Amino acid sequence: MARKIVLILALTCLCIGLAAADWNILNPIWNINARQDSLKNYCESWRINVELNNIREFDVVPQECVAHIKKYMTSSQYDADCQRAIEEVTLYLSRCCSLKGDGKDAWIFDVDDTLISTIPYFKKHGFGGEKVNSSSLEAWMEESKAPALDHTFKLFHDIKDRGMKIFLVSSRKETLRSPTVDNLVNVGYHGWSRLFLRGFEDEYMHVEQYKSQVRKTLMDQGYRIWGIVGDQWSSLKGLPEAKRTFKLPNSIYYMS
Repeated sequence: MARKIVLILALTCLCIGLAAADWNILNPIWNINARQDSLKNYCESWRINVELNNIREFDVVPQECVAHIKKYMTSSQYDADCQRAIEEVTLYLSRCCSLKGDGKDAWIFDVDDTLISTIPYFKKHGFGGEKVNSSSLEAWMEESKAPALDHTFKLFHDIKDRGMKIFLVSSRKETLRSPTVDNLVNVGYHGWSRLFLRGFEDEYMHVEQYKSQVRKTLMDQGYRIWGIVGDQWSSLKGLPEAKRTFKLPNSIYYMS
């Protein structure tokens, strides 16, 4: 009996040691598979904590995680995660809103990586592993070639057909208005009430402050903002608040 107890204790200690080794990302004695699995776990944990807004104001994706983030953002899992978020919006819309028909019921959408995708740009520019070059990104935006995101395309038109006014609130500069409108129209968006872009006086504000200010302007005009869809926390946070907010995943960059 004593020998059995000793054996059980020895096996338990061995299992605990292995578990500890698998958890510790810095352990140098892993075999290759354990190291790859733990790096994957680390990068997925990093990505999830970005989405939870625990990791904030990062300039670049950790170099060891760039391949992981690229794989996720171009995967069917990313599409499924976005679609799940849109399903929650649709469920909310089915029971939330007593529209008054006075033209004051409103919904807000962000633009980049909410209605249209910047992934084609980041495929050529480090996929988050390089600090964003504003001049390069804006030059790409001027080409008006960003594709629509299918999961929000249908939602956009559904909300418009319900009789809500749609406002687009983007952190793009006012100088990009013409190519932004062209891009949106070219991929099938139409019928929004107003597109807000950052004027010269807004460029030195934090994005959260700028977008909160836009919401205040709309509410002061009597609009009831039933919801916001965006890919950045800065599009959703701040006062005054919409009645509901819905975040789409984006682990490539962070705007504060």
